[in-house]
Amino acid sequence: MKKVTAVDLKQTISLGSDIQFRAYYAGHVLGAAMFHLKVGESTVVYTGDYNMTPDRHLGAAQIDRLKPDLIITESTYATTIRDSKHARERDFLQAVHKCVTNGGKVLIPVFALGRAQELCILLDDYWERMNLKAPIYFSAGLTMQANVYYKLLIAWTNQKVKDTCITRNTFDFKHVSVFDRSQLNAPGPCVLFATPGMLSGGLSLEVFRLWAPFEQNMVVVPGYCVPGTVGYRLVTGKTVTLDADKRIKLEVRCQIHHLSFSAHTDAKGIMDLLRHVSARHVILVHGEKPKMALLRTRIISELGVPCFVPGNGETVEVPSRLVLKVLASEKFLTKSQSNSLQTSIKSKVDDVSAPKRHMEDVSLSSIHDIRSAIIIMDKEKTIQVLNPEEALNVLNVSQHNFLYRCRLPLYISGMNDKDFNAPEVFDRGPTEGNEISGKELMKPSKKCCRGIQEFSGFQQQYDLEDKDAENELIWAERKEQENELELEDKGAENERIWAEHKEQEGIPHSVLEAMVQTVYKHLVKQLGDIVCYKQDNCIVANSVCIKISSEKTQSGTENKAQYIFTCTWSGQDEELARQIISILHMMQIASQASA
Repeated sequence: MKKVTAVDLKQTISLGSDIQFRAYYAGHVLGAAMFHLKVGESTVVYTGDYNMTPDRHLGAAQIDRLKPDLIITESTYATTIRDSKHARERDFLQAVHKCVTNGGKVLIPVFALGRAQELCILLDDYWERMNLKAPIYFSAGLTMQANVYYKLLIAWTNQKVKDTCITRNTFDFKHVSVFDRSQLNAPGPCVLFATPGMLSGGLSLEVFRLWAPFEQNMVVVPGYCVPGTVGYRLVTGKTVTLDADKRIKLEVRCQIHHLSFSAHTDAKGIMDLLRHVSARHVILVHGEKPKMALLRTRIISELGVPCFVPGNGETVEVPSRLVLKVLASEKFLTKSQSNSLQTSIKSKVDDVSAPKRHMEDVSLSSIHDIRSAIIIMDKEKTIQVLNPEEALNVLNVSQHNFLYRCRLPLYISGMNDKDFNAPEVFDRGPTEGNEISGKELMKPSKKCCRGIQEFSGFQQQYDLEDKDAENELIWAERKEQENELELEDKGAENERIWAEHKEQEGIPHSVLEAMVQTVYKHLVKQLGDIVCYKQDNCIVANSVCIKISSEKTQSGTENKAQYIFTCTWSGQDEELARQIISILHMMQIASQASA
């Protein structure tokens, strides 16, 4: 015992610089504990035996939401869902009461610690309320010593026992006394708690041999029994043999009553604990293989985490998270909070006024995008986490932006500068779905509609058939821009300006504006929540920019207007760019089909 150190629940114990462990209340028996172990940055929870349901003397298991890499849990009752505690207690008391009333003897095989105290409390209270006189015994030795420890360690019991311990200790039983072997063959009814709990030997098996042949007697098996034990054969209805070579069979005529008063949690309790702890991997131990396989399937299906059921001596490899302690600037922390950076951060501030802060438990696996954070090591081998702007300054590197470009041609046959009907395109837009008919941009007709064109603060109506009128508009625009244009031959200059305008712009201003408007409306409809806007006859969504230009092409004897959608974008918007290009491609196909 010199090498044994007592620890309190929820007390963190460190062994060197890399190992820590902490105990949590398990609720199984007096002193039972779960352990959270941390080795380096890897974490494991080992449950041992535990109970998620409080009983008459102990509380339910209690553990923090630790989110460990691995939890190793018992699975004694992997597929069992118990009845309510009240129903089990009622059935137990009624069965015992009926047996002793009819003059029978009741044997309750239990282990010294746990169920013995639970059922003694239950029967002692019932005997008091019902004023019953039949004696209740428990075997001397371990059970008696266990009761002493319960009195000493009252802090481990449930709240009800703690509250009443000052006026009356729950373990000072009025109707329960120590059993003496001379009372084995004593006449009359009685109740005996005897160890061990599975009838594998000792006093419980000795008493069973004497009492089993009589019909008025009863054996209550209150918990789990391992296959191969006498208790297991009783609860499964198999023939009971008592010698090693199984040649002598015992005639069992007494009543057999099996109730689940086990101190182990049931399947519901196991699932509740796993949901609460939120481990990344699960290992099942301490159970029956077929039932553990069913529980494993349920864990994978409902919780979505890997689950293992290793055999004895089998090795299981579970990956752990790589965690680094790094320095982060105030700027990075502020930006991370505003951008909801997906990292697990616990701030430990040494000096609030210092320009750097310590960040502990920054999980590399949770940083999904290198644009969110960059981790570097400086000359002093100090690890820092930086945003991209800070990293460029530290590394003394200038910022480079890579732009990608894609050109998509859109052919519309029979295009004539005078055939464009701008107002109708503005009003109608796409006719159906994501298709834009070329006929919406074209309307071959000698009689053309009138349009409105805006120039620097004034409007001028023009007739597309009257080239001079349109020249006047272009002249006015150029004059407005240059302010001091004087020409001797106005008509000749109009011709030159018109040609220059066509060469520079490629598409008449009204045609370009209508096409931009039509494509813009369609993209807004298709892109949903993504912000899309027009700027200088371009359509912009994030870093994606769409510009429309035109080229003349000859196909046989037919003139065609080839419109070019030029799409540029930066790397972070590649997915959005692909989506937009796909939409433009569908528009191209529809236009070709309708041309």
